[in-house]
Formats: sequence, structure tokens, C-alpha cells
Amino acid sequence: MENLFFKKKNNLKINDILNCLNLKKIKKNIKVNDIKELDKANQNDITFIHSLKYKESLKRTKSKLLITNKKLKNIIPKHINIIEVQNVLLSISKVTSLFYPNAIDDMFDKNVKILNKNKFVNLKLGQNILVGKNVKIGKNCVIGHNTIIESNVIIGDNCKIGNNVIIRNSVIGKNTVVLDGAIIGKKGFGFFPGKKINIRYPHIGAVIIGNNVEIGCNNTIDRGSISNTIIGDGTFLDNQVHIAHNVKIGKNCIITGQVGFAGSSSIGNRVMIGGQAGISGHLTIGDNVQIGGGSGVIKNIPSNTKVMGYPAKNIRNFLKENK
Repeated sequence: MENLFFKKKNNLKINDILNCLNLKKIKKNIKVNDIKELDKANQNDITFIHSLKYKESLKRTKSKLLITNKKLKNIIPKHINIIEVQNVLLSISKVTSLFYPNAIDDMFDKNVKILNKNKFVNLKLGQNILVGKNVKIGKNCVIGHNTIIESNVIIGDNCKIGNNVIIRNSVIGKNTVVLDGAIIGKKGFGFFPGKKINIRYPHIGAVIIGNNVEIGCNNTIDRGSISNTIIGDGTFLDNQVHIAHNVKIGKNCIITGQVGFAGSSSIGNRVMIGGQAGISGHLTIGDNVQIGGGSGVIKNIPSNTKVMGYPAKNIRNFLKENK
């Protein structure tokens, strides 16, 4: 699917990528269509792997061009062409910027104007609402005071958007509520520490929010870096929840106040998380999991499990140890 929010540079070839990475050029200079994660990459896309955690995704990729390091190159199937680098994620940052040169800029949308109510069906408005170009808002929506909806955002029917909300780089389903002060679709906290300066990497993903979702006051939901940040149908987020880039939250989850999700973790369906719990990055939480308040989750949790504590463990063991 074409990126809704960032314009892609076309007609890039392998040698453009090799030159970007300060690597030796090759004779067979084939066109490369896009940069995508393993599961989404097609034959003419470039992809990457930087951890054994993604070994199963590697088996499913359709890409024939992959960036990796010396440690992992031996697990790459023979039909895939390898670009070997020292730092995979830093290289991916450079290549992503090559394809999407404007994605690193996260400044305000210069195209916003006062919303024209007459362009939409049964839209109820507060005061001082700004909207960018190509914004789609469904029927019977409500938007509160001082809210900004930037270009190309899509909002479904019967949605209620509160006061002082900022929405960018996002697609929101039907019957969804976004309460006051939420910021949705800003870039994530992705960078590489350097000796002189920290190097930011671009975020070309979106935030995809399902139907019948509730986003609490002062939530911050970061857009994805290469993949999308996703919140499934029927999920409710309490106030002051932070969701980092590339996080996937399933359907009908209940996330209470001040919970934080680090990047690229995947949360199953019907998961309940108590207040002030923290979920580390690149983890998989199964379906029907319950996580007690204040817990620190640093390992995968299988489905139908109740955990608590730091590090989070089976709740029965936690209660025995803390009588």
C-alpha cells in the first residue's frame, strides 16, 4: 500500500543504496521499490534483520535483498542477496532517509486551516479547530476546542475527538473516542547514540486505530518507524498511557493509567494491564494475559497467564514470595 503520509523517492537502485552505505557498487544495478520490514517486503523491496528474534519472519519474507551483519548472515536463505554492514539499524536509518527524505522532519503541518464544517456530514465543532489537506472525517463526528488534525488523516464515522488533541499520520476507525490532550502520530524516540551527536532515524509508519476504541486524556501514541503502530478494535486506554513506535495492541484490551510500552512489542487480545506497569521492547504478550499494577515485563508472556512484580512472574509465585 502506498504511504499516505510520506512521499517516496522513486527510481532508486541498488547502487544508490550501496553508495549511501559507503559500500562498493555492483554491475547488476537493479531498481529497488521500497524499504519494508521482513513480513511486508515484496520481491523488489529491500528489508533487514538485526536480531534472531525475527528468525521466523525471515522464513516468510518475499524480499530478495536484505541488510544484515556478519553474525546473522549465515542464517539468510541462499536465494536472498545480502548487504553486509556493521550496524544494521543505523544502515536502515540511512536507507529509509534515502527513500523518504522528508520523514525525519516532524515539524508542524504548514497546510492547516480553520476547519470548514460544510465539507463534512453532521459534524459538531468546538472553537479554533485546524485541519490539513486531504483530511477525511466520517459522519456524525464531534471535535473539541483547539484540536489540530493534520494532512491526510482519516477519521471514521461517529468519532468523538476532545479538546487540545493533535492527530497526524493516523487512520482512526468508527465509533472511537479520543479524550482531551492526546497526541497521536508523532515520531517515536528512535536514535543512535554518537560520540559527538545523537543520530535520529526517520519514522515513515502510521498509527492505525480500530473501531470502538477509547484513547484516554494525555495519551501519547507514536507512529511506527517502518511498520505501523496498531491499536485493535474495542481496546480502551486510560489516561497518561504511552505507546512507543511499532507497538501492536490487540482487540478488547484494557490498559489502565500510566502504563508504558517500549517499542516493537506485540500485545494479544483481551489483555488487561494494571496502572504504572512497564512493558519492555520487542516482546510478545499472548491473549487473555493479566499484568498486575506496577509490574515490569522484560520477557515474553504466554497466553492465559497472570503475572505481577519485577521482573513480572506468575502471580501465585509473586504472592507467596511477598506474604
